[in-house]
Amino acid sequence: MHKVKRAIIMAAGIGKRMRPITYHTPKPLIKVNGVRMIDTVIQGLQANGINEIYVVVGYLKEQFAVLEREYGVTIIENPYYDTCNNISSLYVAKDYLEDVIILDGDQIIYNDHILSSDFEKSGYNAIWTDSETDEWLMQVVDGRVVSCSRNGGKQGWQLYSVSRWSAEDGKKLKKHLEQEFDIQKNRNIYWDDVAMFLHFNDYDLGIREMQQGDIIEIDNYEELIAVDKTYGEDEKNEE
Repeated sequence: MHKVKRAIIMAAGIGKRMRPITYHTPKPLIKVNGVRMIDTVIQGLQANGINEIYVVVGYLKEQFAVLEREYGVTIIENPYYDTCNNISSLYVAKDYLEDVIILDGDQIIYNDHILSSDFEKSGYNAIWTDSETDEWLMQVVDGRVVSCSRNGGKQGWQLYSVSRWSAEDGKKLKKHLEQEFDIQKNRNIYWDDVAMFLHFNDYDLGIREMQQGDIIEIDNYEELIAVDKTYGEDEKNEE
């Protein structure tokens, strides 16, 4: 059994699909029903005794300083946020990958238990889906991830942006990040591509099962309105 010692929250992105609200507010700091999305992530981590927390920032980075004061997190700046994909955000945090949980800051955690610090295998949180999805979809046999489709599908485990990495796998991940980012200059990929596709055979990944409603990912402005009706009302008032 492994135990998470630290967390890395990815919060550097521009959030283009959430415009116009992200013109002035970074996506993780957007309030949904009165609560900033990243608050649910940090509070969920702390509820599980995970207090060594790194937040990787880039776009409108100065707005995240409030989190240092409120939660005691450590801010890491990603200078590549506007020229590279999110592999760059994990690259700048590559010294903290052992016994780590890695999460996106722009999701809403409704069940703190999904961020438990205990884990048996490195891998991602996932929800089983019978229906069609265009999200990354994993196939699992005997507790081991055997394949993943970037194009989605049906009857599989939908990957969510919560993953745990043991000390051994964290060392591998650091090496592979350096290989892809520094040597191959492969900078327009997701960091998840590194272990899930480019170096898949070097890892033995499992999953952490979740249920519908444990977590919500808000990908665009329309989905934000669906979760928090006040944003739609603001638009109507402007009309």
